[in-house]
Amino acid sequence: MTTTLQTKQPAPKAAKPYKGMAMEGVIAKWYTKIREQDQELETAVRQVNETLPAAGRVLEVAPGPGYLAIELAKAGKYQVVGLDISQSFVQIAQAKAREAGVPVDFRHGNASDMPFEAGVFDFIICRAAFKNFSEPVQAIREMYRVLKPGGRALIADLRRDVSLEDINTHVNDLGLSRINTFITRWTFKHMLLKNAYTPEEIRQFVAQTSFAKCEIREDAVGMEIWLEK
Repeated sequence: MTTTLQTKQPAPKAAKPYKGMAMEGVIAKWYTKIREQDQELETAVRQVNETLPAAGRVLEVAPGPGYLAIELAKAGKYQVVGLDISQSFVQIAQAKAREAGVPVDFRHGNASDMPFEAGVFDFIICRAAFKNFSEPVQAIREMYRVLKPGGRALIADLRRDVSLEDINTHVNDLGLSRINTFITRWTFKHMLLKNAYTPEEIRQFVAQTSFAKCEIREDAVGMEIWLEK
């Protein structure tokens, strides 16, 4: 079932592709630890299964430690690829895929200049990372480029207009240790909210791309952006 994906020639190096600090080294290891209990993982797996037919190709943009990509690969239905700007995350995800005994192609690369030929994926998913891309419009354009005709993309992320009360409730529900709860709450308030977008800003980004269909579904602290080529 596995098909080798051709590689697009990289463009000249651009500005830093992410906002804030690099998710490398000890920071990547800390994030890997707190994401072990991902309460939204089951929902994400279900969304992909309900959208993507068997034998489809799925790309996870910014998979981090690779938990979702690995769960999708365990079903044996899809060819799964992960693309992350963090070398540490790529190494961590590759190791976890080997431990799980599943074939996931984790690669290092920039969401705004993906190392893939056009029209090779049936579905793209990006969770909790889009707000950190330094070139959001270009990242959406790249999603469009690498999708097959009729392919869909799902971007799930934080909304900037969410209340601090809702953030506190969300973090408390994550089941983290006391110190990790404090760190995560601080990160939401002082870093993540600053980078997040409103639904209207997302619509403006999408309007600058070739995507004709865009549906935004809001929840307690975030939003799902569904795009179709």
